[in-house]
Amino acid sequence: MPALKWGLIGASDIAATRVIDAIRSSGGRIEGVVSGSAGRAEEFAAAHGLPCATTDLDTFLGWDIDAVYVSSTNDQHFEQACRALRAGKHVLCEKPLALTAEEAETMVNLADDLGLVLAANHHLPGSPLHAKVRELVADGAIGTVLSAKVAHAVLLPRRLRGWRLGQSKPGSGVILDITCHDASVLNPLLGNPVAVTAVAVQQAEWNAGGQADAAMTVIRYEQNGKPPVLAQTHDSFTVGYAETSLEVHGTEGTINVIDAMTQDTKGQVLLTTRNGTRDVDVDCSDDLYVIALRAFTAAVDGTGTPTADGRDGLLALKVALAAEKSATTGRTVRINK
Repeated sequence: MPALKWGLIGASDIAATRVIDAIRSSGGRIEGVVSGSAGRAEEFAAAHGLPCATTDLDTFLGWDIDAVYVSSTNDQHFEQACRALRAGKHVLCEKPLALTAEEAETMVNLADDLGLVLAANHHLPGSPLHAKVRELVADGAIGTVLSAKVAHAVLLPRRLRGWRLGQSKPGSGVILDITCHDASVLNPLLGNPVAVTAVAVQQAEWNAGGQADAAMTVIRYEQNGKPPVLAQTHDSFTVGYAETSLEVHGTEGTINVIDAMTQDTKGQVLLTTRNGTRDVDVDCSDDLYVIALRAFTAAVDGTGTPTADGRDGLLALKVALAAEKSATTGRTVRINK
């Protein structure tokens, strides 16, 4: 397959620090960037060796590109992704896909109708750590799964505190940023999420936007013929001195993944059963974004599937939206399939 030709929608930090290198490492070529600021677009293009920069999305979509990476602010994802799909471009969109489940479902259906690849840039489902956990569970290593627990409490770097918290932007806050990632890991592991109960607060003095910067949720999962599973998450932008982790508890054992939820995790998988605790060997040498971009490229080529396709992104969004609604209303929120 010839090199996939990419365009970037959004001159973002994640594009600069992660995705540009991942596209190039996966054999892709980046033709240019579109941004709302002409100065920002030109500066970004020059810094990253991109041949073209523009502020006009129609001009951008007229370039000779096969795929776009959308990493603008969350409130712009839906319109920009849909316009790219209608222009015949495959789309890798940052999470969340949209701000409502209805919009995200429209994106998914549009991509299906047009025969194009739509994927959500959830980097964690493709992690070798989480792939190994899914493998262990499927093989019955811990018996019937009963519960899971995610610790995803981190300190948001100062450079990322703009629209995520410092400005009151639609789609900002910790739940759509981090709980959404948790759901991308838990959903393929535990089955169908059916209900969410959440509490969210503002903790950081530097949080000028007023959005929730810490949240805890409980998610109920169901699978046919099996007991319901409860999953707990702790998501935060305010905790600076804790490791992330994932625990999965079953009738015959527990899987504990240390350093499980970060972008650069080298991680460790521990399996505890009646026979004791042992390390499970996992090769974490590949960058998670490179894994995702290779999978996306294979999907475009018809030889693979994305690590998180559009429907995976939609379901992760539904969990996050249910958590936001629950935190606001104080009620358990059911998830519509």
